[in-house]
This record gives sequence, C-alpha cells and structure tokens, in this order.
Amino acid sequence: MSLDHDDSTALLEQVNQALNAGNALRIQGGNTKALLGRHTSGEVLDTRSHRGIVSYDPTELVLSARAGTPLAEIEAALEAEGQMLPFEPPHFGAGATIGGAIASDLSGPRRPWSGSARDYVLGTRVITGHGKLLRFGGEVMKNVAGYDLSRLLAGSFGCLGVLAEVSLKVLPKPRTCVSLKLEMGAAEALCELAEWGQQPIPISAACHDGEHLHLRLEGGEGSVKSACQRLGGEHIDSGYWTQLREQQLPFFASTRPLWRLSVPNNTGLLDLPGQQLLDWAGAQRWLLSEAPAEDIRRVVSAAGGHATRYGPHDSPFQPLPALLLRYHQNLKKQLDPQGIFNPGRLYAEV
Repeated sequence: MSLDHDDSTALLEQVNQALNAGNALRIQGGNTKALLGRHTSGEVLDTRSHRGIVSYDPTELVLSARAGTPLAEIEAALEAEGQMLPFEPPHFGAGATIGGAIASDLSGPRRPWSGSARDYVLGTRVITGHGKLLRFGGEVMKNVAGYDLSRLLAGSFGCLGVLAEVSLKVLPKPRTCVSLKLEMGAAEALCELAEWGQQPIPISAACHDGEHLHLRLEGGEGSVKSACQRLGGEHIDSGYWTQLREQQLPFFASTRPLWRLSVPNNTGLLDLPGQQLLDWAGAQRWLLSEAPAEDIRRVVSAAGGHATRYGPHDSPFQPLPALLLRYHQNLKKQLDPQGIFNPGRLYAEV
C-alpha cells in the first residue's frame, strides 16, 4: 500500500489555528537537523504525513515531492533511473525528509563542483504566515516567476513559512567514480588543490584529514583513468564520502564542540586551537575546539568567512551586521507577520 498522502489541508488548518490563537509553531519533519540552530518552542507541526513523489520525469531531469517525503525514498527513485540529487544532502538520521534537506540547505562533498541545494530548487508550494497555500516558481529552469523566493526558502530553517512541496532539478549519475588517498600535509594539499582547480581534472570531492588527502574523481571513463594515472595514490572505497557527509568518520566522534567553518576558496591554513578536517577542497572546514566562540569567529571573519556551531548554543550562526539583521527582520515581517514559524531558530532577534 502506498504511503503517499496529500495532507496540505490539515497543515494549512493547523497554521490558521495557530494564527488565530497567536501561538508559535515548531516545524519539523524527521527532526534530524535539530543539532543546528537555536532551540525554539511552540506546538509541533509535523510534515511527515504530507509525503510522496508528486511527479518525476527522468527525461526532463525534474522531480517534485511533498515536504514530508523521506530523503531515502527520493534517492532510491532517482537511483533506479541512474540519476541523483547533485548536492548530496546529508541525512543525519533515517527519518530525514526532503523538506528538511531544503530548509537547512545543507550540501555534501560535491558542493563546490556541482552547487548547493538552493541552486537546484525550481519551485515550491508554501504555507505562508498569512494562512495561504501558495505556489512559487515552476518546474523548468526558464520559468523565473517567483524563482528567487523559492530559493530564498532554502536555508531559512522554516522561519519564513511551511515548505509543503518542492520541485528540483536532478542530474544523471557520473559514469565512472574512483576515490583516491594521497599522503601529504594539509598545507601542501591546499596548494595542490588550488593548482588542480585550474586544470581539467574531474575532481568532485576533496577532503584532508590531517594526514591524507582524499579525492573523488567522477566523469567519463577515459578522463577518470587519466587523472588516476597522473595523481597516483591509493584507491579507497567511495563509501568514505557518505561517512564524511553523515559525520560518521572517527573525527566526528569527539565530545568537543563542533564548528563548521566556511571560508573563500584558496584560503590558507587557519591558526585555530583544536583539530581540523578540511572539506570542499578547503572551502568548508570542520573544527573540534573548546576555544570561545568570539575567538573562533574573529579568526574566520578575518579570512572572509563565517563559523557555525553544531549542537546547543545561544548563537549557533554567525551574528549578523546591524543592516543585514534588519533585512532579515523585515523579510520575516513580510512573510510571517505574526512571527509564528520557528521563532528565534536562526537568530534570537528574528
């Protein structure tokens, strides 16, 4: 029996009841991204009853699904057609949903080469803070009506509305995939990656664990084989990238606070206390450190980046400059005038 079910009417009714009563709502699906963001109170609005792939056309590379659809179900449907979500969204648990993947805008190891979750959003259906179920965008890239607003919802953590349905661009899986491990220091790895980035080497993932540089090569058989011969190194199981994406590597087993550092491409090593894992060819860095948040953010900001704390914290996301904070507050007021959707999840002031 199919579990597909359109529960948008019930979700809309719950939103309107909350608006009439002035009560806050805590929007969640599988709740696997609870480790990110501030704690928010309110009645739980559970999207998991609103599930199912609404449409999928492999020839057009477009898939539409309700927000509560399990991420694993979507990936299985794509796998059967030799296709994939190019941004490799992390699950962080068996209950992960496509709505949570888009609302958190988290991307896996392929991100620098293929783009983020936001880049693949074509359109959405959203329950707004005015108690309406509206459609934004479309199902083709050239349909730009409302396109920016749909993409704006990616990474909003449910603070701007209830994501009810999303249409995504998908891509064919690469024909060949090989993973390598090369022994070299972190500084040398960053230099090599900067140089390789200017050359036609089919790298789709690059991570340095402190001792070794791990690379994933994807593409045509000839180009991958040629790159392997040039780079050398030891062949490894490509399951490494799933472990990295899902934070299942030994590095993440530490009890020390975990930080995600986002820095510009070709940024050198950062002088920070603790242990680092360099992902995204150095553009994303995982840091285990007991250092004060202000110290970490000062170093990262000086490099042109920002730092996010995983786990319970009063200020998990990089504090916003006054002008940018005001823009966030104005946007929240426009889309969620009563402030009922995940209040304070991103910032205490929003």
